[in-house]
Amino acid sequence: SSSSSSSRRRRRRRHGARGKARSIMSGEAAAALSEGVQACVDAFKAGKPVMVFDSAFREGETDLLWAASSATAAAMRQLRRDCGGLLFLAIGDEVGERFGLPYLQDLHTHEALLEKYPVLKELQTNDLQYDSRSAFTLSMNHRETFTGITDKDRALTTRRFAELFSELVEDDASPKESLARLGKEFRTPGHIPICRESTGGLKKRRGHTELSVSIARLAGVAPVVIGAEMLQPDGDNALSVEDARAYAAKHGIPMVTGADLVEAHGLPRPTEEEERAAKKPKLAEATEEKAEATEA
Repeated sequence: SSSSSSSRRRRRRRHGARGKARSIMSGEAAAALSEGVQACVDAFKAGKPVMVFDSAFREGETDLLWAASSATAAAMRQLRRDCGGLLFLAIGDEVGERFGLPYLQDLHTHEALLEKYPVLKELQTNDLQYDSRSAFTLSMNHRETFTGITDKDRALTTRRFAELFSELVEDDASPKESLARLGKEFRTPGHIPICRESTGGLKKRRGHTELSVSIARLAGVAPVVIGAEMLQPDGDNALSVEDARAYAAKHGIPMVTGADLVEAHGLPRPTEEEERAAKKPKLAEATEEKAEATEA
């Protein structure tokens, strides 16, 4: 039947895209993977979740993550019930580039938009305490969803976004065709907020977006990852590392740190002193920008 033929084509495309991703990664991750990172890679390949703690000197948060191509309604329920933070879709820079997805921070500081919507000037992001830039881009819903918020709807949006990217890579689709096929299946705004990796990945920024897609690359799957921040039951603070590790052990989920992933990609493992120093300039820069904006 036509539907079975379509399914077979999609499977071939996904396998082809994975093969391309593996060939790219084979040269990037020269160092042998640690036991924890290898467990995360194996989990992503098997469609299972992983957990990542960024750093005590950054956001200090643990994320529960799935490869987006493996997203199911059950996974969405676990993210919603067990995490408490925002569900987000982390995408590689090449994904954002293919679809021309802008950073919201760039849109909100665009001169023409500032003139038309003065409120944007008042709401500028110039005081982030954990970084100098936000990774958020557009939010989306798949066009076959109803409201887009149910576990089933969010799973469809998440899974098809990853599958579409892999299909476009396999088809060597042009930018024009990529945009057309994206628009045919998705609309914005939606209930899946998307975060785009910085150009240069972990070499430039080590946020949850970059850390998340780095696991997907090591696993040879599409660099599209669904996740959520894990909060304390009362929601007042991030889940402690100790509690996060206990959750991981209870559910059999591999857990690693940002430093583990940085090292896995052949980059020098950051020391505690380097992580502390990396945060201080961002705080100072944010404070300075906020003061200048107030004076203006």
